[in-house]
Amino acid sequence: MGSTSVLALALRFHALDRKSFWFDEGASVAIARLDWYNFVRLIWRREANMTLYYLLLRAWQHLGGSEWFIRSLSVIFSVAAIPTIYLLALRLFDRKVAAVSSLLLAVNAYQIRYAQEARSYSLYIWLTILSCFVLVRYTQTPDVRYRRAFIAISALAVYAHFYFAFLIVAEWCAIRLWKPIRDSESIQRSFYWIAALTAPVFLFAATTGVGPLRWIQRPSVGDLYRVFTLFAGNGGLALLLVSVFVIILAVFPAGRTFWQRTTDMNVWRYQFAFLVTTVPVLLVFALSYARPLFVPRYFFACQPFFLILVAAGLFHIPNRCVQAATLCLLSVLALRATRNYYQADFDLAREDYRSASHYVLDHCMPGDVLMFDIAMGRMPYEFYRSLNPSQRDLPVVIYPGKPDQIDYRDFMGKPSPDFVSSVADQYPRLWIISKINAAKVGPDPASEHTFETLAQDYAAVDEHQFPGVTVRLYSQPVSKSH
Repeated sequence: MGSTSVLALALRFHALDRKSFWFDEGASVAIARLDWYNFVRLIWRREANMTLYYLLLRAWQHLGGSEWFIRSLSVIFSVAAIPTIYLLALRLFDRKVAAVSSLLLAVNAYQIRYAQEARSYSLYIWLTILSCFVLVRYTQTPDVRYRRAFIAISALAVYAHFYFAFLIVAEWCAIRLWKPIRDSESIQRSFYWIAALTAPVFLFAATTGVGPLRWIQRPSVGDLYRVFTLFAGNGGLALLLVSVFVIILAVFPAGRTFWQRTTDMNVWRYQFAFLVTTVPVLLVFALSYARPLFVPRYFFACQPFFLILVAAGLFHIPNRCVQAATLCLLSVLALRATRNYYQADFDLAREDYRSASHYVLDHCMPGDVLMFDIAMGRMPYEFYRSLNPSQRDLPVVIYPGKPDQIDYRDFMGKPSPDFVSSVADQYPRLWIISKINAAKVGPDPASEHTFETLAQDYAAVDEHQFPGVTVRLYSQPVSKSH
């Protein structure tokens, strides 16, 4: 167990700051750095999801401010998941399955990917495993302490990520299949308590509507395939097929009884892991045909239970040599995917705000101004600017917000046409940093209008492309600037 945790630690800290903060990571840091008034207003108006992580990051960033240090908070939670999944798998199965489960989690590229991101995902997954552990513990030893721990941890998990609500549905389904629970009324009341403690989440959803999720597209069957490929470790079809094969070996012996209420722990433990793996994914997939909600990374917390099923299935292979060979194959494919991740992301087109920001800071001149085509695009730039506070002659930010201050309103919106039209008469040199929409391979129509307007008002446009980000310098002839 100790060696697996050390391996996990090494894989997660390796190349931790090699890649730039992308759009969402820049937003995380900016939110955590707001004063309390603006922090609370922004959380309530738009960014309530991941509230728990933002609170923890507020404290963490006082100890250090580099990319490496900020991301290390996620590494800590990701490594904490290793002994936690060991305890859960030990409670459900035995030491062999527990050891293999923790090993598969340690080397999984999908786990490492989100251990190296300044977002809530590794906290979300750790709390999910912990919630399931205390729930399973309670079904076996109905001590009120475990029930209270289940309520508290599950409520915290919802505040780490709203999609944990779908995992609660899966936990509830699993409990309904377990006959021997001695105090079914108490465990049912636990779910009511969780609902009460997380009521602000539902109030937030009712108040804000679907605005924050408007960017999500309706899923296809291919998206389902993509989710389970990621669960296996992003090792392609080969890793997915091997994983599914050993899961079938584990689940198949239960036969028709797999979907029935049971008193047999040998059956229920597979039911539990299978339901927590699949119910959130399939439920959201179905709901997405009414209102698109399906984002693969939002089901990240289901993955450990997929790996537990894989580990359990390994020991249904009758030949020990074949067991060992299959485990080696799974590990090699997972590590190969991890090596590939270090070179390039596999589930997003990362914007290189680091290079874009440094380019502006290195080439700006006194009197230059800077704006962003999307308000939140300022946030990763402000992070990179803060790394060198002594630098002089920085461009003055004219949109969004004030040059030296960000408040909750500066995380939303785009510059108005009237504002854009007035810029050229006031500033001879204007920088604009724009985010490229990966789905549309270019900026949105509002941003296109901004660029066209500025191109008409300025004599020269100098453009530089970075991954996911474009930097433009609009300038007037020297004679016009005087």
